[in-house]
Amino acid sequence: MIDSKELDPNFKFLISKEPGGENIKKCFSCGTCTAGCPVREITDRYNPRKIIRMALLGMKKEVLSSPFIWLCSSCYTCYERCPQDVRIPELMNAIKNIAIREGYVPPAMKIQLGLLSVHGRLLEITEFENDKRKESGLPLIEGQTKDVKKILIELGLHHEEEREKS
Repeated sequence: MIDSKELDPNFKFLISKEPGGENIKKCFSCGTCTAGCPVREITDRYNPRKIIRMALLGMKKEVLSSPFIWLCSSCYTCYERCPQDVRIPELMNAIKNIAIREGYVPPAMKIQLGLLSVHGRLLEITEFENDKRKESGLPLIEGQTKDVKKILIELGLHHEEEREKS
């Protein structure tokens, strides 16, 4: 059930102003994108036509908070087949960018941000890794990169638990 009070009629315009989302209003729901989508073959949760339809209807909260927008593999099969040149992989990136700006961060990305906050990279570099690098004649890597933390703070993406320690 959809409450019409929760619909945002300007959502499609917000998406169309985002790089990659310019062609969203060209979609007429032919379904070509869904028919050739390899992700759709694996899971029914991802349906590009349904996502676009929801966005055009103004279902902003439902689209941005849903995990299905993160499932696009950017294989460009839909892009090559779309008769309206909607450019769905780029459109999905535009929607993802809006979602992040509005605070809808998927759990996997929260974990990655936490790792970046703590280690300055996605993988912790321990003495073992540095010993192996030394044996191979590679330079040692610092335990933590302060510049990454500065960037995350500036972007407002600094991991909350780590912020309390700082």
